[in-house]
Amino acid sequence: MMETMVCNGLCKYYGSVKALDNVDLHLEEGRIIGLLGPNGSGKTTLIKLASRLLVPTEGEVRICGELPSPETKAMVSYLPDRNYLPDWMKTKDLLEMYQDFYGDFDAERAQEMLNSLNIDYDMPLKKMSKGTKEKVQLILTMSRHAKLYLLDEPIAGVDPAARDYILRTIISNYDETATVLISTHLIADVESVLDEAIFLKEGKVVLHQNVDELRDSTGKSVDEYFREVFKC
Repeated sequence: MMETMVCNGLCKYYGSVKALDNVDLHLEEGRIIGLLGPNGSGKTTLIKLASRLLVPTEGEVRICGELPSPETKAMVSYLPDRNYLPDWMKTKDLLEMYQDFYGDFDAERAQEMLNSLNIDYDMPLKKMSKGTKEKVQLILTMSRHAKLYLLDEPIAGVDPAARDYILRTIISNYDETATVLISTHLIADVESVLDEAIFLKEGKVVLHQNVDELRDSTGKSVDEYFREVFKC
């Protein structure tokens, strides 16, 4: 099976602070993987390195065998952990922008999901609720035919019903040749969709395991085991 993302000795330092410390990972296609850890564990740093928004201090990350470059950016669909689209833009403007920017953007897929939510194409983002805005951003991200989806806290700050919709959207809109990496600290909410879990602690990988094997070996859910590993 093809490896979509590989990290070898990956380090990122901010002065004397080690945000990531010698990370080795091999992520295969066709998997939904949870990148799990408390705030400050290095989750966002890892995602930004894979997105080519940051440069490693040491080591490397490769996307489909290639070092981060304009070519790998075309394979990666990235959802940041904050609102990143101009508030004045309407839904229809965002569709046009994504079609212009991304050759792999599937406008028909996006429209189907937007229509299922009865989202007004003439409504600007600034008039949408937080949950609706999160859904629009996720729909745009998942409507690309990418090789790697990097989702940074996609369910933080939205209500449980919105979380359910977001997770269904993720499951329904990637294929077996792609990989989805979901960064979150809300383990219980995402556990049901995960194939694998990565635990990050103080910039180090302390666990990377198939979630069914993890449950069998520990007798605990991923959320329960996470709480045990990271308890104060």
